[in-house]
Amino acid sequence: MKVFCEVLQQLYKKVLLGATPENDSHDYIFYLNPAVSDQDCCTATSSEQASPGIQGQHQPISVGLAPIAVAPACLKSSSQMSSSREVMLLQLTVIKVMTTRMLSVKTDFHAKEKYRDIIKILLESAKVDSKLICMFQNSDKLLSHMAAQCLALLLYFQLREKITLSNSWIAFCQKNLSEYSESNKAIYCLWTLTAVVKEIFKDSCSHKAEILKQFLTHFNTIFEAFYNSLFSQHFENCQDTSKIVNILMCFLELLELLIASRIYLKLHFTSQRILFWKPTCVLEVITWPIQAFVKRKFIIFLKKCLLCKVGEDLCSGSVPAFMPPDHQVAVDMLALANAVLQAVNSGLLKTLSVHGKHSFFGGDEVQPGCEHIFGPDHVILRAASLIIMKSLEIKFQNCSSASEMKVDLQRFMSELLTFLKPHLQPSLQLHNPCKWLSRVFIEQDDDMLEAAKASLGIYLTLTRGCEATESLTQGKEMWTHHTHENGYNPHCIFLFFLGNIGFDSTVLLDFLISSETCFLEYFVRYLKLLQKDWDNFFTICNNFDAAESKYDMSTCDCVPSLVQDQSTNQTIPHRLTAPHSHIEVCACHSQASDAPSEPLRAATSKGNHPMCTPSLSSPRASQSLVDYDSSDDSEVESTDQCLANSKQTSLYQQGTKEIQDAAVTSRDEKEFSLEPPSRPLFAKESDTAFSFDCEVVPNDVISAVGVFYRTVKCFKELQGAICRLQKKNLFPYNPTALLKLLKYIEVISNKTMNTL
Repeated sequence: MKVFCEVLQQLYKKVLLGATPENDSHDYIFYLNPAVSDQDCCTATSSEQASPGIQGQHQPISVGLAPIAVAPACLKSSSQMSSSREVMLLQLTVIKVMTTRMLSVKTDFHAKEKYRDIIKILLESAKVDSKLICMFQNSDKLLSHMAAQCLALLLYFQLREKITLSNSWIAFCQKNLSEYSESNKAIYCLWTLTAVVKEIFKDSCSHKAEILKQFLTHFNTIFEAFYNSLFSQHFENCQDTSKIVNILMCFLELLELLIASRIYLKLHFTSQRILFWKPTCVLEVITWPIQAFVKRKFIIFLKKCLLCKVGEDLCSGSVPAFMPPDHQVAVDMLALANAVLQAVNSGLLKTLSVHGKHSFFGGDEVQPGCEHIFGPDHVILRAASLIIMKSLEIKFQNCSSASEMKVDLQRFMSELLTFLKPHLQPSLQLHNPCKWLSRVFIEQDDDMLEAAKASLGIYLTLTRGCEATESLTQGKEMWTHHTHENGYNPHCIFLFFLGNIGFDSTVLLDFLISSETCFLEYFVRYLKLLQKDWDNFFTICNNFDAAESKYDMSTCDCVPSLVQDQSTNQTIPHRLTAPHSHIEVCACHSQASDAPSEPLRAATSKGNHPMCTPSLSSPRASQSLVDYDSSDDSEVESTDQCLANSKQTSLYQQGTKEIQDAAVTSRDEKEFSLEPPSRPLFAKESDTAFSFDCEVVPNDVISAVGVFYRTVKCFKELQGAICRLQKKNLFPYNPTALLKLLKYIEVISNKTMNTL
């Protein structure tokens, strides 16, 4: 036994270092072959049972191993490894590390060939895969888990080497996944399948699609049968609810990977499309009387599917920025969107546990001495809101009836706003319904921009449908009112977004140069709309100002000091007024009084009616919304990951630093000076206007500037920063088209200013 352990430890050290074993490959099989009883498939308990290897194979007389200079501190001496459990764990560890080394491109060629030879002998002669399957039933959880890890790597090795998959493994899966059962065997089957697919994604080889195709061919039918069996269960009738919860979590992870493989590897197996063919099965889980964290997982999963972001957290690499149209994917997405809307229409939102215990990585129980967290679960609120918006956008893209789209939009947006109303404080009753988006998504900027993009897509699709069936002027007033009442007016949504970031052009620049959000696509589409709908945008800006004045609310908590604009000599108006050529818009629906809405004229300097809430303020206006690598499941970032990221130095980070420096230089240096001014802040004889030369202005004067001027000023600063970065070749892509859009906005804004 002592010699057996010493040889195994020496081999482990060699494999850790990536060294080439000197002895014949067959000599090592004796030491690597786990001792598993064929009768009861359990591990041996005596050292006599642990030392023999393959039946009928004799132990090598001598295995000369060269001394190793480097030894891991965690290794135990042979005297400490007296139990067969320790021996078996080390055997599994050596097999796992050896397989990993063999699959790595960094391993020496000769060592890799030796490892390959040893592993092939283990699979062919020792039938180690069958023994690992037997170990799934072991009561020792660590042994079972290690066996599953080893088996997953060995299965991937067979796929890579184009070796026929083990018949024992295929038979094991067919038996345990043909129908739902509460045994642990089904969980280990799912976990192993998931691990194999992950290995395929992690590999850098060019024939991933062929490998996955070879793998799914064996399990395609089994997977569909298990899908139908699992989701046909009645949760309340399950004897052990923890078992079905574990199976659901394992199955959901595998399902997500299979769907992701459609995006990455362009395959179309039944197992990859089963969700879209039978989406009601997954949606019904949300209505089960099951733990809140399970519902949260499934809602987030549906959100990822609709956004085509499924598998982002599980797969290495990112989804390609541009993917050619795929008719099958489009058909499947439409089926999923219709199923989601049908479920919402049937009362899906009423089944969501929004006020339950908050679930974190450590569980949902609050430890003694910790504060209880009150309030709704914003993760569920965001995900539910986004799946409805995205489902509407997908459905409208495939709908030709403008009247049908209007009816659907009004029904589902009313359902969504009713669902959100109790969870948003202060209530939306006295506020612009369009503000729901910025309030729900304030802590998750990537989801906020996805929701804004979906809302804009809905607006554009519906506008095109209405223009095709109605005249441009007919019902314009009612149409504008419809966009406000249902909370999807694109100008309101964009202005609330700017208010959240304090009208700070550097934040917009940060979004533009980042690939973590869809801001570039959203911003370009909005600027194109803004060119055509400038009058409506201008009127809405004035309505924001009027409402701000009426309710005595500050538009932005943290507004940069207003200094002279270097690019223009225009003076800032006290209150922007609408030219006579601007169109009439509808007033916001006053929910507080339940009075019918009245048409609202364009704002004038004498007075106007507020378009609901004016407030664009946010306590985080001077901060970025959230770190890009935040997750849906936790608001806390990994400290170790942040430290690791901060130590990385790259050309991209250097470029980003110069980008930020260049953006800051666009402002007057006096604006950031902390020294007191040496002259009066503003003229004493002027109480309605102020000079461009002032360094600091009072809050009431800032409010007088108006949303329109702050928006235009933000656009100009952004345009200037992009131009400077382009000249220095620091912008990460060609911004010519974007600059043309911003330049055109500058031209029409100057014309508007000149008419005031």
